[in-house]
Amino acid sequence: MEEDALLGIGAFARRSRLSQKALRLYDRQGVLRPDRVDPVTGYRSYRESRLTDARRIRLLRGLDMPLAEVAEVLAVPGPQGADLVAAYWERVERRTAAQRALAAYLRIQLTGGEGILDMFDIQQREVPEQLVLTERRRIRPEELPAWIPAACERLFAVAEGDGGVYGAPFVVYHGEVNDDSDGPVELCVPVDPARAAAFAAAARVEPAHREAYTTLTKAQVVYPQILSAYDAVFQWVKEHGATVTAGPREVYFADWDEAGPGDPACDIAVPLG
Repeated sequence: MEEDALLGIGAFARRSRLSQKALRLYDRQGVLRPDRVDPVTGYRSYRESRLTDARRIRLLRGLDMPLAEVAEVLAVPGPQGADLVAAYWERVERRTAAQRALAAYLRIQLTGGEGILDMFDIQQREVPEQLVLTERRRIRPEELPAWIPAACERLFAVAEGDGGVYGAPFVVYHGEVNDDSDGPVELCVPVDPARAAAFAAAARVEPAHREAYTTLTKAQVVYPQILSAYDAVFQWVKEHGATVTAGPREVYFADWDEAGPGDPACDIAVPLG
């Protein structure tokens, strides 16, 4: 079979709609190597068939995909490349949704908190007494995204050994968690109260209470964006003359791995007297 024609870098650039500067960069980064480099002049040439990859690079870069990820897409068969593009775009949408929430929060901060209650639907509910397995530690904000699922996994394993999990896990903040304070924080996993004896060494009773709460999407459960929800709930408590009786908490009621950026995933709640 006859090989397809070689194109000089200028012709290849014009037909692929990539600049010569970009082609040289993609060569250095190993994303799109030329098929021939003149040993004397260094002039690059490309097979005409490489135009498909070059045009695909241009489209992927239109998504602001980093070159390392572009190279991964080009290196695998089409269906696998499609999966990589889908995974990349899901991350972009998550980040965009989180940034949108952060921008809204900043606008409210800059206007002195005006409109904070318009951002969230604050409701009340009665929570029954619960027997909970707990894990408690001091922690920084950046450590929370890794610690919460890891601690859940550890406590779920204990719960499954004797009756299973009896409700949504929740995180109680017994102190501030920010750049200057590390809590402490307590992760709680509800278990069967009829099996209290089996869990005696690792469980405590969470008292029944009334609480004010608001529901967040998965994208909103990101620090520092999540702070706007706490501000809204505490503002509601203040305006309604209520009394906070225990640490605020996050109730994770959704399957985190399955939830999309816009899906309801977590309640921010404050126990009331």
